[in-house]
Amino acid sequence: MKFIGYPRMIKHLKFILLLLILLAVTGCKDDPQRHINLAQWYAQKGLVDEAILEYREVTRLLPNDTKTMSREEYELLAKAHYSLALMYTKKDWWDYALKEAETCFELLPTREYYEILTLLKKRIQLRDSDS
Repeated sequence: MKFIGYPRMIKHLKFILLLLILLAVTGCKDDPQRHINLAQWYAQKGLVDEAILEYREVTRLLPNDTKTMSREEYELLAKAHYSLALMYTKKDWWDYALKEAETCFELLPTREYYEILTLLKKRIQLRDSDS
């Protein structure tokens, strides 16, 4: 006795397999915005170490060559460096915070980024003068 639906079943299995492969390939691609959102959630919950890891992942995922980046990626990278600076201050890692603040200001020289940069420089000067 011959099973009538066999060719049809093979066709459906091929389609399902192709769909699973496409989902696996697109699902594995990391999204910097997703990492920013997760880092912000961690920061709100007071999970500073986890937030730092997520912000650092954003800086890793975005291209090193800023000339090839879109405006959106550029702003996201600057935001990640700014947020890293804030997280590092919570751990009293002032030199790391200053480095991140300098990077975010170089990427996108806004008033907000300038203010954190100058505040960190003053804080480090105070620390060094007390030593």
